[in-house]
Amino acid sequence: MISEVFITCAVTGGGGAPRQENVPVTPEQIAESALEAARAGAAAVHLHVRDLKTRAGVLDPALYRQVVRRIRESDVNPVINLTTGEGCYIVLGSSNSPLPLSAETDMLGALERLVHVEELRPEICTLDCGSASSRGTAEGVMVNTIGTLRVMAARLQELGVKPELEVFDTGHLKMLHDLVREGLINDPPLIQLCMGIGYGAPDDLTTLMAMVHQLPPGAIYSTFSVGPMQLPYAALAPMIGANVRVGLEDNLYLSRGRLATNAGLVQRAIEILERIGVRVMSPDEMREKLKLKVHAIGQR
Repeated sequence: MISEVFITCAVTGGGGAPRQENVPVTPEQIAESALEAARAGAAAVHLHVRDLKTRAGVLDPALYRQVVRRIRESDVNPVINLTTGEGCYIVLGSSNSPLPLSAETDMLGALERLVHVEELRPEICTLDCGSASSRGTAEGVMVNTIGTLRVMAARLQELGVKPELEVFDTGHLKMLHDLVREGLINDPPLIQLCMGIGYGAPDDLTTLMAMVHQLPPGAIYSTFSVGPMQLPYAALAPMIGANVRVGLEDNLYLSRGRLATNAGLVQRAIEILERIGVRVMSPDEMREKLKLKVHAIGQR
């Protein structure tokens, strides 16, 4: 068990239009919700943006620019963690006739997925360490080849942006180890164990501990689960050496039938952690622990 953790708040998520009105959509809503979470005690805010018409997740540098600017001009200074998870989805035409691909396919090149990171230089951005079948679309696949990951990781090293290595299944750890061995990930590796998502790793303790035991030496890691297991995972995380993630990307409810806010989820996680004797770290303590580089564009 570790005695102190940092909390990341995943503010809105990507994918299709949110099903509940408590999920922020506009840049103003996303930024304000992120700031409320930071004021509540989140050290980092993990950000997607959403199309203003369809409300689905998109990779639009103009929208990211608005969100990040509002956060950087505020009276709080959370670690900013941008997603690079858009632009990696292939949807087959059908099971019997996979080609041509469906119009739902949203596939970008490796460097195209980093355009907002190149411009805004957050301290952290995500890097999904592998491919996975989609539970929501029968013919959909999230595609992250080892070649794509090598290109993205190398560019992030050049930019001085730390990748948060997203692991959705045990096989993704193989890719992660290759990236570390090839010198594409600076010490300490930052890893997020993503449990209970689609056809990825289930959120049972046996699977989680098997993944923890396969992490690279010296890794700093967090874990979370989606839905009703999110807050139990906030209590579980420090007991297995992990940091904490909560937020509306992964869970919409504070309790049965009661819609949550990002700040409310952070507050509840802090209450849980403090009751079991775990101290919650500040943004600057998180920066020091992870050896994050604060870029001039992000300084006040």
